[in-house]
Amino acid sequence: MTRTALQATSAFYASSPGTRLFRLALATSQRLWPALAVRAACALFLTPLPPKWLQRRKTWDASWHVEAWPFEGASVTVYSQPVAPHGPVVLLAHGWGGHAGQMLALAQALAQQGLRPVVLEMPAHGRSAGLQTTLAQFARAIEYVTASLLQQGHTVRALVAHSLGASAGAFAMSKGLPVERLVLLAPPASPPEYTRLFAQVFGLSEATRAAMQKRIEGIAAILMPQFEPQAVGPRIRVPTLVVHDRQDSINRFADGMAFSHAIKGAQLLATDGLGHRKILKDEEVLGKVAIFLM
Repeated sequence: MTRTALQATSAFYASSPGTRLFRLALATSQRLWPALAVRAACALFLTPLPPKWLQRRKTWDASWHVEAWPFEGASVTVYSQPVAPHGPVVLLAHGWGGHAGQMLALAQALAQQGLRPVVLEMPAHGRSAGLQTTLAQFARAIEYVTASLLQQGHTVRALVAHSLGASAGAFAMSKGLPVERLVLLAPPASPPEYTRLFAQVFGLSEATRAAMQKRIEGIAAILMPQFEPQAVGPRIRVPTLVVHDRQDSINRFADGMAFSHAIKGAQLLATDGLGHRKILKDEEVLGKVAIFLM
């Protein structure tokens, strides 16, 4: 059977003695010192896991140029190749707790079609500086890197983003990101649902969860429902492809369907048996994404 997101996330956190201890501490502090529990829960929620140092082991071919760009007190890492130097750029973005290497297979497939892949590694992920980040910062990073590429004289053909990066990308597109096409890979439909999942995993009360969400929204200066399909979809005006697996245990297949219904004219590519991450390497998916971007 396919695990639910709750089961998958619970298993991940339960595998670490440190997070089990943190769960106990949170459960205790919300009874004795609720304000402290909210701050601690918020700090953990905004810290990408697994730790980013585990993602730095990926060695990149010497043909890739790796560059750190300062960004909002942290940095983003930009990976590019001199292939097709005058070809249209496709910006690729990973999801929460992910890293640039997850987008490498897709980048190589696009390069073979004469497109120029540029992979963005988000703040607090992989080689990028920072300890914590937000969905809103993901979106700003996409906007910043896109603007920089345009300033350098590139044509940005498309944005291709995975998981929470897809949610950030859809939000950026709804604000008029100057990109010609959009590909959303396994996007989540509801950021508030992540706070409820987090609360279940760590045994938080609804009062603590709601206070945590309010604190996060204050830090990010945006309300979480503003990232949902019904909020962003009607404002996206470019050709869009949504790819989602029916057995995705992290973000439900219904989430991808919600985006495809909310964005006028969007295409939905449904897969079976690839789960949340194998869609990033499946040859059939890579081929169809490449065709869509040509």
